[in-house]
Amino acid sequence: MTTHVLVLGAGFAGLELAAQLSQSPEPVRVTLIDRNDTFHFGFSKLDVLLGRRTADDVQLPYAQLAKPGVEFRREVITAIDAETRRVRTDAGTYDADFLAVALGADYDPSATPGFAEDGYDYYTLAGAERLRDALPTFDGGNIVIGILGEPYKCPPAPFEAAFLLEDYFTGRGLRDQVTITVTGYMNAPVPVAKEVSEPLMAHLTARGITFIPQRTVCRLDTTAKRAEFAEGDSIPYDLFIGIPVHRVPAVVAESGLAPDGWIAVDKTNLATRFPGVYALGDVAAANTPKAGVFAERAAGVVAADITARLRGTPPPPPYDGAGDCFIEFGRGQVAKVHANFLGGPQPTGALLGPSRELATEKAHFAPTRQRRWFTA
Repeated sequence: MTTHVLVLGAGFAGLELAAQLSQSPEPVRVTLIDRNDTFHFGFSKLDVLLGRRTADDVQLPYAQLAKPGVEFRREVITAIDAETRRVRTDAGTYDADFLAVALGADYDPSATPGFAEDGYDYYTLAGAERLRDALPTFDGGNIVIGILGEPYKCPPAPFEAAFLLEDYFTGRGLRDQVTITVTGYMNAPVPVAKEVSEPLMAHLTARGITFIPQRTVCRLDTTAKRAEFAEGDSIPYDLFIGIPVHRVPAVVAESGLAPDGWIAVDKTNLATRFPGVYALGDVAAANTPKAGVFAERAAGVVAADITARLRGTPPPPPYDGAGDCFIEFGRGQVAKVHANFLGGPQPTGALLGPSRELATEKAHFAPTRQRRWFTA
């Protein structure tokens, strides 16, 4: 008898889970549902921001997906019943033996007054294009990069933007006319471990980039051009770039799966409190950062857990929350954060690079995943 696995969301987590289940020795049929018709790697938005590639260049059509036993359907999910593992879309209803919720996180720009009117972001392709088009006419002033909520996708991303913008304005001969400040709720940049945050802070300082810790911008005064902090003070800006507040998609909130904001899971195998239902990737409260590499690794754990349950064998080793995240430094160099969040008594991490060799390594990342996820 063939087991039906329904995967909601075709990002890092959903694509990796579908790819691994397509190789399962057990008879498994996977239905992969997403509201979009293309996929793009999150870090590709930096390439769009800098004009290296266009939005069309970085999008991979789901129509090209050719994994055996996997059917992709572009539909909008309208209701999730976790108790019965039944999902309704704008095209029909699905019942599953196993349900994996990998719908990611949505952005809520309106949660920060003034941001939609006078701020920029690069967490969407449209936002990256808009900021790209604004940069050539910016000839000097205060750039503030604000992390507007906790948690947020890709912890290094605000600092990547800072390094890349420093490089960009240096190339235009305007570095002395531009200040770059990053601010966020945390007490250190990428605070997984001091072995990461301390050298990263040293690189920021060496490049003349300011980091203001434990400050969350809660409002933009668009008249005075000041970013106001929830803690009571403020900072002037001429160009404000925000990492928007993140929330679970509305259909997840309405399902009751995430009463505390994100879907609670068993950190060892990403299982929810509902039998046969998993949550992985950015939508889950998984004790790891919201980043593609962790979603990818979590998908491997879920695939192995489903396979073990079908075989009646012992469960796989627990999810270790380990992963490597690249950090763009500009100037042709890339660094890498190696982190392990669940494999020991406390998270550990190390910062490798930056170097041109790691830039070459990063260049192979996307093609490798594209082949694994899309080709038979």
